[in-house]
Amino acid sequence: MTRLKRHRLRLPLAIVLILFALPAQAENYIREDIRIPMAQAGARGLEAVLVRPDAPGQYPLALISHGAPRDGAARVKMSPGSSYPMALEFARRGFAALIVMRRGYGNSGGTYAEDRGACARADYAGSARASVLDLKAAVTWAGGRGDIDTTRIVAVGHSAGGFATVALTAEAPPGLIAAISFAGGRGSDAPDHVCGEDRLIEAFREFGQRSRVPMLWVYAANDHFFGPALAERFRTAFASAGGDVKFIKAPAFGEDGHQLFSLKGIPLWTPYVDAFLAERHLTLVRAPLALPRSSLTPPRQLAANGRESFEQYLRAGTHKAFAVTADGHFGWATGKRTVDEAETTALKFCEGAQGRGCKIVFVDDEPVP
Repeated sequence: MTRLKRHRLRLPLAIVLILFALPAQAENYIREDIRIPMAQAGARGLEAVLVRPDAPGQYPLALISHGAPRDGAARVKMSPGSSYPMALEFARRGFAALIVMRRGYGNSGGTYAEDRGACARADYAGSARASVLDLKAAVTWAGGRGDIDTTRIVAVGHSAGGFATVALTAEAPPGLIAAISFAGGRGSDAPDHVCGEDRLIEAFREFGQRSRVPMLWVYAANDHFFGPALAERFRTAFASAGGDVKFIKAPAFGEDGHQLFSLKGIPLWTPYVDAFLAERHLTLVRAPLALPRSSLTPPRQLAANGRESFEQYLRAGTHKAFAVTADGHFGWATGKRTVDEAETTALKFCEGAQGRGCKIVFVDDEPVP
């Protein structure tokens, strides 16, 4: 990995001039696997990934928070790689994007700290405050980096991570100047059902009383975790208590709009983000920097939809795999805990119920002989 010289350049002028001067074809980014120290996370600390443009300077921090699966057993299988394509979009916009796995998720140390308790007495505010401790540990770590400017932080979260981001604005660390929540909430235990939703709404109201950081909230029309009517109740509770929120009712996305903040959703959610950043005077580059280019070419037997999927595969984070049959059926998996898991999942998607005889042709960014 290319290492940076530690330049103490300050925004808005210095880093903006550097980024505006980059050629349009700029494609290189720095990616680092990180361990963030935190006493409650023990010797392992918090698992994290940092991605930023490969140019000298000091970059505002985009702090990215993941969601939580309905099945608690799936937490340890989560990987920062699943959030990498979204982090890269913030790096393309001139940020140092930091994906943080909270305690109890992925390979982070410590014990799971976000248990809400039984539905009838669910402590959603306490769950989110536990998440905030992890996010603040990440901010503290970032403050010691010469290439990250923690006087300008944008917090970004999805689902439970979006809810954690809302909570972070109520206990805002110095430098937090904007925050974005995609489908923020907690406690969806089945499609279109939330455990103790009135207590969740009350938590949004509690955070609104102390939050003064400008926020963008985005909820899709067909979100089956937190539907439009419930999302509107979140907004009303938060804003009526004093919270500053711009609320976007996004069109339906896929089978479940809860997954709008995703690789496939990038063309849809980035305009909302760009407009919000512009309103906050946080547009750092004239246009997003170029995506990394790959020398890989799609398998010849793929039809148009397969080639489109392969382009998405190239943009995804590790660990990933792409499988295909001789007649063009395909399946792929990205952001898995291990390469083996990625291969198994890709083959499963490719085989379907028909047992098509798929073969793995790419693992991460390398062809399989």
